[in-house]
Amino acid sequence: MMPKPVQLDDIISTIHTLVACESPSSDVDAVRASANLVAELGEAILGVAAERIEVGGVSHLRWRFGGPARVLLLAHHDTVWPLGTIDRLPYTVSEGVLTGPGCFDMKTGLAMAMHAIAALEDRDGVTLLVTGDEELGSPNSRQLIEDTAAGAGAALVLEASADGGALKLERKGVSLYEVVVTGAAAHAGLEPEKGVNASIELAHQVLAIAAFANPELGTTVTPTLAVSGTTSNTVPARATLKVDVRVRTAAEQHRVDLAMRELRAVLAGASVEVLGGVNRLPLERSASEALFGRAAALAARLGLAPLTGVAVGGASDGNYTAGLGVPTLDGLGAVGGGAHAESEHVLVAEIEPRTRLLAALVAELAGEGEEGK
Repeated sequence: MMPKPVQLDDIISTIHTLVACESPSSDVDAVRASANLVAELGEAILGVAAERIEVGGVSHLRWRFGGPARVLLLAHHDTVWPLGTIDRLPYTVSEGVLTGPGCFDMKTGLAMAMHAIAALEDRDGVTLLVTGDEELGSPNSRQLIEDTAAGAGAALVLEASADGGALKLERKGVSLYEVVVTGAAAHAGLEPEKGVNASIELAHQVLAIAAFANPELGTTVTPTLAVSGTTSNTVPARATLKVDVRVRTAAEQHRVDLAMRELRAVLAGASVEVLGGVNRLPLERSASEALFGRAAALAARLGLAPLTGVAVGGASDGNYTAGLGVPTLDGLGAVGGGAHAESEHVLVAEIEPRTRLLAALVAELAGEGEEGK
C-alpha cells in the first residue's frame, strides 16, 4: 500500500523549528534542549512518545513501531555550529533555497524522516533512531546504533545527499590514531648529545606513516596534529602525532592497522606507542547496491528524476550499520550543499519528492518483512 501524501508546508515548518533550536555536539545542555524539542515534535507528528536514552550525558531518541526493526531510519539532531550562529546566519527561505545552521546536515533529513513515517498506513517494524553526537563520531551512541540495527533488514540514513542529489553508495572507513614518542630531555646548548630527541624520532615516524597510503586503492593516511617539546632550549623528551586514515575496504583498513601497530623507534633510546584504531568500518558498495536498485525503481514509478549514486570520503552512522552486515543506503536526506560551511543550504523543490520516495521505500521494505512473518 502506497503511503499517504506528504505536505511540503508541514515539513518546512518542522525544519524551521528544528533549525531555530541550536544543538552543537560539544554542548550537552544544548543537545539535551534539542532532544526535548525533537521529542515534542516527533510526538506531535507521529502520535507516539519517544523512548529517551542518555548515554554519557548525551541525549538520543528512539521511536519503535511494532516488533523488532525491519527498517531502521537513522538521523541525528546535533550540528557542528556553535551557539549564536543563528544570529549571524538566520533561517531563511528565499527563491527556493532554505538556509540556516544545520539545515543541510541534517535537520532537513530528520524532518523528512518524521513526515515519511507519519505518511505510512502501517508502521509495524519501522524504527527511527535520532542520535545527539554523530558530528563527534558517535562515541556515546555507537553501541545504541548497533544494538538497534541488529537483525534489521535495512538501514536508511537521512544524511544529506551528495552533489546533485546523489545517494551515497560508498563511504570510506575511518581509523584514528595517536602516536606517542618518548625520548629523553637534555639542555639543548650545554649537552644535547645526552638527550634523545623526540622531534627527530617523530619525523622518522611521520615519513613512515605517510608511506602507508595507497592512492590507487583510495587509501589516505594523513599525519595531522603534531606536538613536541616544552621549551626552545630543551631537547624534547615527548612528542605526539594524530593520524587520520580513510579506506574504501575492510581489507585496506586491516592492512594499515597492522602497519601502524608495527611501528618501531629509529633512534636508540626512543620508544613509540600507538594508541587508537578503527573508528568506523567502510560502507562498501555491496552493502548498498541492492537497496539503491529498489529506490531507483521506486523513483521511476513515482515519476521522479532518475537517481544517481556516488562514493564519498566522509563517514556516517551508516558505516556502523553496514559494518554489522545490515544493507544500508545513505544520503536519502536533503538536496543542497555547503555542509559544515557558511554556504549551507537546502533546495526546497527537492524536499517533498524525496520525502515521498523515502516513505514509499520504507513502506515497501517494511511490508515485505510483514509478508514473511
